[in-house]
Amino acid sequence: MQIDHLIMKVNELEKSVEFYSEVMGYDYEGMQEPFGVIRVSESFQLQLAPWGTEGFEHYAFAVTQDQFDTIFERVKEREIDYGPSFHGVGDNVGPGEETGAKGNAPTLYFYDPNQHLIEIRCYA
Repeated sequence: MQIDHLIMKVNELEKSVEFYSEVMGYDYEGMQEPFGVIRVSESFQLQLAPWGTEGFEHYAFAVTQDQFDTIFERVKEREIDYGPSFHGVGDNVGPGEETGAKGNAPTLYFYDPNQHLIEIRCYA
């Protein structure tokens, strides 16, 4: 079994689409009312729902080393606060290393425009 898609509540659909397509590098597949559909991988989508949120959800994405490096550069270019762990966002140091589904991996944490805590990790 695997997760097929998640519905993520967002405050501003356009800003969220921009973040997930331009910072994270995922493909925006357009609208399937009321959702903005983001293709994360061949078998997984985020469906962005403009229903409002206070944020504080945590989403962790396993990415390749190249994707990790590219996303990290985009985070720094856009002056998005980041950190090596969930409690280090804003320290602007990192990456860190933590355990996830496949063991230890380099990690980087930052917030999306909705104040959801985003984690990227790269397994060897």
